[in-house]
Amino acid sequence: MPTKVVSIPVEIIERRIYLVRGQKVMLDSDLADLYQVLTKNLNKTVRRNLDRFPKDFMFQLNKEEVTNLRFQFGTSSSRSQFETLNNTYGGRRYLPHVFTEHGVAMLSSVLNSKRAVQMNILIIRAFVKLREMLANNKELAGRIEKIENTQKKHGSVINLLASEIDKLKIPPPLKKKEQIGFKPK
Repeated sequence: MPTKVVSIPVEIIERRIYLVRGQKVMLDSDLADLYQVLTKNLNKTVRRNLDRFPKDFMFQLNKEEVTNLRFQFGTSSSRSQFETLNNTYGGRRYLPHVFTEHGVAMLSSVLNSKRAVQMNILIIRAFVKLREMLANNKELAGRIEKIENTQKKHGSVINLLASEIDKLKIPPPLKKKEQIGFKPK
């Protein structure tokens, strides 16, 4: 049976990469969706292979981080995919896990499917593209800072020139001329 090549635009994957605790991560539910498996099955597989996922590969979000992500999504409903703990009507019962770029790479070795391998390649490409964009932004920020510093130097010189010109414009105060002739006493 021929395998179907997965084709998902990198932009779709990029939208599912979030910044949490200073790291670019993907949610377990987003990865499960991309790998076309249930989130609970993905997490079950990860739990069986916890030794492959140290804290810098995967970690569980706390309630505050879940709330912050919910606001990033624009989801105000408590019935969203992030509803945790006291939910008795389905949905999540546990706080979500997030995977760093290295955790995503490790997932493809744990999930033994061709779809997982293909998706992993696309996800890693998205992480690399984001890293390149960040490097370009740092270079651009450095160039802008250099221009601003030059502008500040030029600004101080211009202010000095303007004050000197103002001094030339304003005539010096006239000295009181001494009266010629007899002086009244």
